[in-house]
Amino acid sequence: MKDLTGKCVLLGITGGIAAYKMANVASALHKAGAKVHVIMTENAAKFITPLTFETLTGSKCMIDTFDREFQFDVRHISVAKEADVILVAPATANVIAKMAHGIADDMLTTVVLAAKCKKLVSPSMNTAMLENPVTRDNIEILRKYGFTIIDSASGYLACGDTGSGKLPEPEVLCQWIEREVAYLDKPMKGKKVVVTAGPTQEALDPVRYLTNHSTGKMGYAIAHEAMLRG
Repeated sequence: MKDLTGKCVLLGITGGIAAYKMANVASALHKAGAKVHVIMTENAAKFITPLTFETLTGSKCMIDTFDREFQFDVRHISVAKEADVILVAPATANVIAKMAHGIADDMLTTVVLAAKCKKLVSPSMNTAMLENPVTRDNIEILRKYGFTIIDSASGYLACGDTGSGKLPEPEVLCQWIEREVAYLDKPMKGKKVVVTAGPTQEALDPVRYLTNHSTGKMGYAIAHEAMLRG
């Protein structure tokens, strides 16, 4: 991951079993130099403790909109202004519905409503809930409002089913955040870049060929950098 010093990332964690994965996301972002704020819903705090995130990020984990013990500004506004990107993950069907319809009844949904930065949402729930027409409609509403939806992964779910609805691995979520904040001005936006990478093979005859020991790592790095730049 690139150096994210000077960047502010807000993680919104809701009450899904995959909430524990977000500890690795918070840790990785903090190690990359980002300032990380974590907002949890009350149900999220039943799956993983706020203390975990406070230890990993060095910042107080926010849950209660009316907690006045640690600051004197209008916290949901100041945090919204400070963030360069917001990632809501795992995003439950309940919170997705709230965000889609402008309901702001807790700290997380209030901050999301107030924020003008890029917003990423990673839905995570049972397959039947994810495929419910109501949930699909709410996700499309978020897209219409400019939210970026990170597709759910597929696999074995906590309920015992197998299907879509898994939260992507922490590395994937970090890549999405890196993509948004590494270069906020996106200097290469609108450009199309083609990068070739890896070894080549040139046939001498039906049996023999000439090749090289290229790993493709430089090409992959160039492509990744171009993607980050827009």
